[in-house]
Amino acid sequence: MESLFFDSLFSLLEGETDTIANMANTAALLYETLQDVNWVGFYRMKDNELLLGPFMGKVACVHLPLNKGVCAHAATTKKTIRVDDVHQFATHIACDSATNSEIVVPLMKEGKVLGVLDIDSPLLNRFNEQDEKNLKRVVEILLPHIESV
Repeated sequence: MESLFFDSLFSLLEGETDTIANMANTAALLYETLQDVNWVGFYRMKDNELLLGPFMGKVACVHLPLNKGVCAHAATTKKTIRVDDVHQFATHIACDSATNSEIVVPLMKEGKVLGVLDIDSPLLNRFNEQDEKNLKRVVEILLPHIESV
């Protein structure tokens, strides 16, 4: 991701206080910028599960339990998870059968998980260390612009 991307993200978020609008624009900007992705979006922590939030891509699973899937693993461990081949991830939840790799970054404030940023790709091994670093930066920039989700 280039500085132009981050400049655009700052511009989209500047002065906007609505959580859903900020998550939606962040998902759209990522979807339009990243290559070889088929889904970009957010799941929000609600009532002890992950609930679908703003996204770009095909229709998605609405409710994700916290004991199954890549998103749940990232949320419960509070760590970014990169999966090179989702078919090898024992509890992967296949919302789109075209997805082959995935990266999930938890959204955390004061140690509390508010949700996750989830990005899927039809390619195996799509996400690398630099992608992880950039997406963590995206979340850092977004967090001050969202309230509880």
